[in-house]
Amino acid sequence: MAKFSVDDIVRNNIKKLVPYSSARSEFDGDAQVFLDANENSLGSISNEKYHRYPDPLQKKLKEQISAAKDIHTEKIFIGNGSDEAIDLLIRAFCNPGEDNILTTPPTYGMYEVCAAINDIAVLKVLLTDDFELDMHKIKKSINKKTKLIFICSPNNPTGNSFSTSDIKDLLEKFKGLVIVDEAYIDFSERNSLLKKLKDYPNLVILQTLSKAWALAGLRIGTAFASKQIIDILNKVKPPYNISIITQQLAIKVLSSNADVFKNVKVIRYEKEKLLHDLKEYGFVKKVYESDTNFLLVKVSNATALYNYLITKNIVVRNRSNQPLLKNCLRITIGTPDENAFLIQALNEYK
Repeated sequence: MAKFSVDDIVRNNIKKLVPYSSARSEFDGDAQVFLDANENSLGSISNEKYHRYPDPLQKKLKEQISAAKDIHTEKIFIGNGSDEAIDLLIRAFCNPGEDNILTTPPTYGMYEVCAAINDIAVLKVLLTDDFELDMHKIKKSINKKTKLIFICSPNNPTGNSFSTSDIKDLLEKFKGLVIVDEAYIDFSERNSLLKKLKDYPNLVILQTLSKAWALAGLRIGTAFASKQIIDILNKVKPPYNISIITQQLAIKVLSSNADVFKNVKVIRYEKEKLLHDLKEYGFVKKVYESDTNFLLVKVSNATALYNYLITKNIVVRNRSNQPLLKNCLRITIGTPDENAFLIQALNEYK
């Protein structure tokens, strides 16, 4: 295994950074009177206790996530969506105008956007024609300035998961961080790589409550990594990045997760049903197998079909502008009624 050290790749200014010390981080306990944070002590007109700042480290929420994922709280970072974690990883470990990250298009677009915002170059290694990692080209493309590799698995927008052995190979050979984005892992039959954190100090895993947990509007993303990496993310994040309301609602959902697993089962069933139905149409050239809550569908004319569905008040995603995805639509699995409405519209398409 290649020798990895967080200190070797973290930016020097981040090493020296003294993080902002908020009132709620300096005093972590209960008291009768809080006069330390310049809050409006009279409270709000709603009589809710929103006049106080939230816990900056989201300790109670992390306890719930820890129980759900069987991982220690010190290895959990909570962000305002996974996008915040992506941005912070790039900011903490990549020097602007010098370093680069590596991505494997077609994939989630925010890796490249966050890199551009931070003036970080992006090395792009296309997936193979069957949407697998091109390991030879990835290894050939990595250079001394490559700090992060982003692997989305299950991948958005292709829907497939990548070989665990390929990801392990990167973890063992690469001296930077390998970030595995598992936003859709709860829909997959495959196991998460969370159990591998103890074996690979350069592994970071991103997950979210937006998908299977149905909390997209709350914006809760998680990063799981070694305590050393999590400490760096906490060092550079805004002090109060997750609101009180968001923390409370997420705790409520996480504490009663039976409905989540029931809904995942329904979505899996509806996905297989929709996959079978879509294959019956002559204008559908291929429906790709998926480990997610969406299907990638290759059709005769993606733009024409997309525009037709708009006229039927159905919105899908046209991915034809992405590499390897000419005439491909991405279709999220809806409710049974929504899926039936889609099929009815497709029956009328000419």
